[in-house]
Amino acid sequence: MKGFKSGYVAISGRPNVGKSTLLNTILGQKIAIVTEKPQTTRNRIIGIKNTENSQIIFIDTPGIHRPRHKLGEIMVREAKDAIRDVDIVLLMVEPLKIDPETMDLLQLLKAVDKPVILAINKIDKVKKPELLPLIDHYSRLFNFREIVPISALYGDGVDKLLKVIIDALPEGPPYYPVDQITDQVERFIVAELIREQVMKHTEEEVPHSVHVEVVDWKERENGLINILANIYVERESQKGIIIGKGGQRLKSIGIEARKNIEALLNTKVFLELWVKVKKEWRDNIHILRELGFK
Repeated sequence: MKGFKSGYVAISGRPNVGKSTLLNTILGQKIAIVTEKPQTTRNRIIGIKNTENSQIIFIDTPGIHRPRHKLGEIMVREAKDAIRDVDIVLLMVEPLKIDPETMDLLQLLKAVDKPVILAINKIDKVKKPELLPLIDHYSRLFNFREIVPISALYGDGVDKLLKVIIDALPEGPPYYPVDQITDQVERFIVAELIREQVMKHTEEEVPHSVHVEVVDWKERENGLINILANIYVERESQKGIIIGKGGQRLKSIGIEARKNIEALLNTKVFLELWVKVKKEWRDNIHILRELGFK
């Protein structure tokens, strides 16, 4: 297909800069969970944006941070591997003073021989004159292909960002069917939608100690889908927090998750949730492999 462009773009950056929000905004559909808590994304999630003359395959990577357990090490390795494997790196930052971890990330990107585009996100939270010195500072620190201020939440600047990305893409055929928007199976997205609600309903360390696994999925003749999922935590006390007094918190988590799952699957869902303890699973390599982390 002459003139058609395609390629892989890693959405990189520190935790909580808005990577998953940007991906959902670009696709016009929720495939990556979003919370206000850092380190929400744990796996590489592919989102596919098709236009008339291009196919952009975005990889939403876990936030690069200094890990405190084996799961964190896996997440950071996933993010760094993605940077090496793609055609373009999209670095996302917030409109704040540049911190040491962002400087570390810039040093990492200096060893990458490919275009790097900088998206300064959350511009809705600052006044325009405050952006200009920051853009100037970044342009002196690194040779970015382009710097684009955006608001992933409200869509401001996203069309311009897409144009900059397409301009930087190599010519090539589409890698995926043009009606496909992700490589993730429905079970994975459903598990993530449940985990999103656990994170939103709990505080402190509990959200990051949670893993969700869909263990049964039955489609009935009337279109209803029965889904059974396990919510794994590291300690008995966390189990009690998620269940809540009289089971009320778990019920709320289930109600909100079911709404999002029904919107995703476009059918009625019966959702059954169980909370189980896998002691210190984030630091146990055998359990991590059992749960699908490599």
